[in-house]
Amino acid sequence: MNVQQSVKDAGRALKMYAGRLQKLNIETFEDFLYHIPSRYEDFSLISPIEKVQAGETVTIQGEVVQIRNVFTRNHKKLQEGKVQDKTGIMDILWFNQLYLTKMIHMGDNISLSGRVEENKGKLVMISPEYEILYANSTQTLHTGRLVPVYPETKGVSSKWLRRQTYKIIYEFVKNMHEYIPYSILEREKLIGIIEAFEQIHFPKDLPSAYKARQRLAFDEVFLLQLAAEKKRQEWQKTRIATAFSLEKFQKEIQNFWEKLPFALTGAQQKAIHQIFEDMEKPTPMNRLLQGDVGSGKTVVAAAGIYLAFLNRFQSVLIAPTEILAGQHYETIKRLLEPLGVEVALATGSKKEKIDNFHVLIGTHAVLSEKIVFKKLGFVAIDEQQRFGVEQRAILRGKGNNPHVLTMTATPIPRTVALTLYGELDLSVLDEMPKGRKTIKTWLVPNAKREAGYKWIEEKIIQGDQAFIICPFIEESENMTTVKAAKVEFERLKHIVFPNLKLAML
Repeated sequence: MNVQQSVKDAGRALKMYAGRLQKLNIETFEDFLYHIPSRYEDFSLISPIEKVQAGETVTIQGEVVQIRNVFTRNHKKLQEGKVQDKTGIMDILWFNQLYLTKMIHMGDNISLSGRVEENKGKLVMISPEYEILYANSTQTLHTGRLVPVYPETKGVSSKWLRRQTYKIIYEFVKNMHEYIPYSILEREKLIGIIEAFEQIHFPKDLPSAYKARQRLAFDEVFLLQLAAEKKRQEWQKTRIATAFSLEKFQKEIQNFWEKLPFALTGAQQKAIHQIFEDMEKPTPMNRLLQGDVGSGKTVVAAAGIYLAFLNRFQSVLIAPTEILAGQHYETIKRLLEPLGVEVALATGSKKEKIDNFHVLIGTHAVLSEKIVFKKLGFVAIDEQQRFGVEQRAILRGKGNNPHVLTMTATPIPRTVALTLYGELDLSVLDEMPKGRKTIKTWLVPNAKREAGYKWIEEKIIQGDQAFIICPFIEESENMTTVKAAKVEFERLKHIVFPNLKLAML
């Protein structure tokens, strides 16, 4: 069996499940291996029937001495059974599973796992997992062990997934080759890939399952970083950009620093220095600039835009919303127009034709085919996670391998950033400009919501402003607990803040 083989091509039995499996992101046999259990049922306690106690979750094994359907007066459909081992007899009870009497027969050796309850003075195992024990089979999958429970979908149960995964593991995994060097496994105290797949799906105990999860998690991050490094090398080898001159424009750059209405932080200076170094190279810059709101990312981008302008290239800065694009437009216009840079704005609501500009700032509107760049050399993408791969490619395609700066205010730990965005160089603005107020964040539970509104009212009376943001504009029929702006506005206006002036955007 080829582990890369599609489930659709694997014969009629599996082909029937292909559509359902797709909902679980299972399309090949290998995908079964990476469909990791969400939890485990502990059925590992195997007990003689005479020692079973009420309240226990336990496994019993014995011979079926009775199995039948029972129809009660109130239309309930019960399946009653009795199982006997050398020490005693246990009553078994299922509900609404008429097919069981065709699956389980008198005389079968059976293993059952479930909770034992007391009913009318007798011990009964209620709705247990079961599997028939055949003479040549000693291995159990659904009982008598730590049993994996998988993410499921309609028509695909954990029991079905266990059978398929077990078959794949013992037909394919035994022949897998270890692809991580032994020295790394030893250093990181990781188990081998074969053992990892066996123990993540059918662990002998919870510590073994944990070690398997560690190994597979390591592989996920390792392969992610490997792919990022490959992408970085391909970027450097195959893409050729215009190397911008910095030395020729030292006087103009110095003039830019002097005309800034504020002093740059050390972090801003470092980030700009890294960006200028990148833009001097014939390989296009591919850098991520991370910094909290208010840390000064826009002025860092403006420095890159200005260097592109001095080298007679155009720039574009794209933001996810009109409000954010407008803020960038006002800031960059204020900083660069006095230096001769023509700044234009393009948004969905701005319909006039855009022709001559040195830098275009806007929303998704800048991706329009109607907007043509004569000589695009620098691209800045704000809140880059809000734009898809295709959108970023369109933007880069409007120039000949322009230098690219992506920006985010999302706090990303450095190690995570280097993992997720390993193909990007990273600059971090980790200090705030002087005079910026410290941002404080509180999570207010429902019980303290009214007190929170009272605090907001006091701040507004003292001269502050407040924004209250709701996830929806109109009420949703499905998500009734999520606040809608129109309804919440009326409530706040008439009940919570009757003496304040409110406006809705």
